[in-house]
Amino acid sequence: MFIQTEATPNPATLKFIPGRDVLSDGTADFRSKSEAAASPLATRLFAIEGVHGVFLGSDFISVTKGDIEWQHLKPMILGAIMEHYMSGATATDEEDSNDGAAENYDPEDESVVATIKELLETRVRPAVAQDGGDITFSGFRDGVVYLHMRGACSGCPSSTATLRNGIENLLKHFCPEVRSVQAA
Repeated sequence: MFIQTEATPNPATLKFIPGRDVLSDGTADFRSKSEAAASPLATRLFAIEGVHGVFLGSDFISVTKGDIEWQHLKPMILGAIMEHYMSGATATDEEDSNDGAAENYDPEDESVVATIKELLETRVRPAVAQDGGDITFSGFRDGVVYLHMRGACSGCPSSTATLRNGIENLLKHFCPEVRSVQAA
């Protein structure tokens, strides 16, 4: 098994591509060992000292580290991912995704929210997934779109610029009702 690695814009997060499906639907973000209890893969990765976050996408795994250097951590992560796939275990014990969060918006804004969600699905999420993360819709109130940053996007130094310069401009262009975008 050959596992590719890619850097992400977040220096504390590295993207691992096992060349196999990771999740068949959605994404799963684990920020602690206790959150990862329903995922054999994430549990295995959190057993490695220095792992502070695990994000599972359709065909990649993003791992966020603490103070330890990648040169010491990367071989252990590669070994854990290999062991997981050799064991035949699933990535999660429950439904594949944990990205369904409660959405907050006025029902009168349903058509605007539908446009925002379509733009996120077709233009934003595929690009962000290439960087090892995900952005999901959280809410829309008084012209402000609230987005949830996940995986490599969570805590990334460039995430504010991505929200302001990229996503906000895109949404404002297609939805005049959007005044700004904020992280939820």
